[in-house]
Order: sequence, then C-alpha cells, then structure tokens
Amino acid sequence: MNEEKSVLYLVATPIGNLEDMTFRAVKVLNEVDFIAAEDTRHTRKLLTHFDIHTPLIRYDENNKAIAGAEIIERLKSGESAACVSDAGLPAISDPGADLVRLAIEANIKVVPIPGANAALSALICSGLDTTTFTFVGFLPKTAKKCMEVLEELKPHKETLIFYEAPHHLKATLRNLLKVAGNREAVLARELTKIHEEFIHGRLEDLIKRFDETEPRGEFVIVVEGAGDVVVNETAVSTLDISTIYQKFLDDGLDKKSAMRETAKRLNIGRRDVYNQIFAK
Repeated sequence: MNEEKSVLYLVATPIGNLEDMTFRAVKVLNEVDFIAAEDTRHTRKLLTHFDIHTPLIRYDENNKAIAGAEIIERLKSGESAACVSDAGLPAISDPGADLVRLAIEANIKVVPIPGANAALSALICSGLDTTTFTFVGFLPKTAKKCMEVLEELKPHKETLIFYEAPHHLKATLRNLLKVAGNREAVLARELTKIHEEFIHGRLEDLIKRFDETEPRGEFVIVVEGAGDVVVNETAVSTLDISTIYQKFLDDGLDKKSAMRETAKRLNIGRRDVYNQIFAK
C-alpha cells in the first residue's frame, strides 16, 4: 500500500549506526515523490546503502526561502515528500522546522517517522533527572548572546541538554561553570558510533579532563538543573547552604573542600558559607 499524497513526512535518519534506520523510514523514502535533504551528498550515501532511488533536492539554511516555497507548491499539487536531516530527527536544530511551519500554513498534512535522536539518547543514559528537561541545542555563537542565554537558563530546575562541536566544547563547559556553578554533568560523545562514550562528572572535572585531552567527535552535554537550590545569592537560605554543605561532607570531602564546593554550587562566597555554618 502506497503512502498518502500531499503529505510531508519527517523521516528520522541514523545518528551514526546505520542499523538504527527503521523499516518504516526505508519504506517511506522509497515511496515519496522526492526527498528534501540538508546535505544531498551525505543523504545520497544513506540512500545508496538502502538501495533507495528517490530523487533528492537540497533544502538547507542557505536556500530554505526559495526551496521551501517550491516544496510547498509541489506538495499542494499532489506530490508527497520526505524531509531528512543529516542525522537524527529533522526540524531539531535544522531548517526543517521552517518547512513544517510552511506546510501547516498551507494545510498540508505533516507526518512524523520516528527514529534516532541524539538529545534523548544522551538524556536516558545520563543518570540525571529525566522527569522534566529543556533541550537547548547549540548555544549562540557570539559570546555575549551565549552568556545571556545561559543566564536565562541558570535558575531552571529541569535538566538541560546542549549540542556542541569539539572545537567549542571547552569554552562552553567554562561558560556553564561560570554561570551555573559546578553542577553534575554528562558528556555523551559519538553516540551510536564505534567510539561512543559517556563521561560523568562535575563541570570542573570535565574541564580538567579536556584541558589534558583534546575533545574529538560530536558531543551532547547534559547538565543537572538548579533543582531546589535557589541560585540567586540574595535568596539563598541557611537551610540551602547547610544541606548542600552536609551532602559534600557525606560524599567524603573535608570541611574546607565542602565549603568551597558549596560556594560554587550556590554562586556565593566561601565566607558566606562559613558565616552561615560556623558563625554563632
């Protein structure tokens, strides 16, 4: 049975391991009239692997205004199309989101074909809270805008998820430490590939690791949220400080180290921690 016409299918592709391609994804890519791809050379390799011969057109950040209008016209005329990203789910950190909006405005049916996703794959293996989370994706490239976004995210209680390239990883980790404090984090590297790795630790520990070894591969950064800790120093209570300080002691730190880590966690001075715990 053929797929419907006048439908835009959002087809997930593997994020590294070709065995993550679903039977339904292969079927849809075979049966649509054309495929809109972010990088046609990259996608052609995938199609060749699965013996798919559907025509490809380019749809990326640079040509989305013109290509998007052409795709919508073809869909309105009765054709069906699949939109794919270079890896994972389309419309996540790529221009597919704009094409979806155009399709919805034109009353064209949009159908998801689920599959691999780097952010969720990293989250479920992180060991951090999965109840609520915020997917941020790539941070802004300019330092000022990047810090502004991180400041907005700082009080969020939910787990935070970022994408990052290896050459920006160390700077991003330092910015996270500066703004959010020394939180627990997990770096998921090269997901589903041969060198897949999950690196656990506090932000300070992760920075030290990559000061010694240059990052390689694509990363997902998963960072614990602010939780019940109020990071605004004017609102930090004695109970907050005492609870966190005691936790560090229970983890085996000495008093001096526990004070230092508590101060970092709450973005306050060590003297403030000392005064709250020891001053009578």
